[in-house]
Amino acid sequence: MMLKTPGGPLEWTELPDREPGPNEIRVQISACGVCRTDLHVLDGELPDERLPIIPGHEIVGRIDRLGDGVTDLRLGQRVGVPWLGHTCGVCPYCRSGRENLCDHPLFTGYTRDGGFATSAIADARFAFPLGETGDDVALAPLLCAGLIGWRALGIAGEGKALGLYGFGAAAHILAQVARFQGRSVYAFTRPGDLAAQAFALSLGAVWAGGSDEAPPARLDAAIIFATDGALVAQALKAVHKGGRVVCAGIHMSDIPRLPYGLLWDERQIVSVANLTRQDGLDFLKLAPEIGVVTRTTPYPLREANRALDDLRNGRFEGAAVLVMPDPKGVDMIGAS
Repeated sequence: MMLKTPGGPLEWTELPDREPGPNEIRVQISACGVCRTDLHVLDGELPDERLPIIPGHEIVGRIDRLGDGVTDLRLGQRVGVPWLGHTCGVCPYCRSGRENLCDHPLFTGYTRDGGFATSAIADARFAFPLGETGDDVALAPLLCAGLIGWRALGIAGEGKALGLYGFGAAAHILAQVARFQGRSVYAFTRPGDLAAQAFALSLGAVWAGGSDEAPPARLDAAIIFATDGALVAQALKAVHKGGRVVCAGIHMSDIPRLPYGLLWDERQIVSVANLTRQDGLDFLKLAPEIGVVTRTTPYPLREANRALDDLRNGRFEGAAVLVMPDPKGVDMIGAS
């Protein structure tokens, strides 16, 4: 499902089989999560977009081709391919362990073809072994929603009272991680979205309300997954002195002017950019130990446009996942 012009829609496109180059692998995809970042790609909201492009960066599948030089992975191995698809390895950020800020990166489903397809070529260094435990569809959201939430949680610090603004794919995973760590989760949803609030409470949130509401207690930190820049001021009002507000999306509307008094008392606003491979290794090892359960809504690959529209309009809880046809062309929803 290929994006050929900004604004879409995605178009079903038949492409010849592609072969991996040196240090690359080819993955036969079984499932690919649908992320809000895919909407930003679709809407042309990100800079330097390459078109045409196959979106999708929460890829789960099995390796069916190994390029020259690949020694750490094997044919038939189940792997996950995330958003960060390649780094240069030589810029100051890469050399200092901050490859998420690489000067010359490639991003899966944005500047290199992604997972809304039956197969994908990936840099072998950026493919995470997933083992054989767990369902492909259930694992897919961990590759971005889970990973970016994990990185955001680390940046938020060790505070016990944590606010999550926007209770979608990332927040429903992160709430489980935070509860495992002994934190209290306060969930902020679209105003009046009682279903999302009930969903948050079912995952252990101690309070759930609209994003326009004040929580019943001050927060140590807040993570904003929603794209509304006005929520920064709301979150600053909700955190303690010295509290931290983490903006976890790749794109957000402009932050309106706000009084300096909201920042006073050493409150902070910080952002999260991408992920490192170490983030992936750490989180994907921990998730099974925690027993993270993802809420997923599956769609056939050819219905990617419907999945994106449902995501845009908040028509499901948790995450949407595209399920690929088997080699005979039969959609495999329910077969994983």
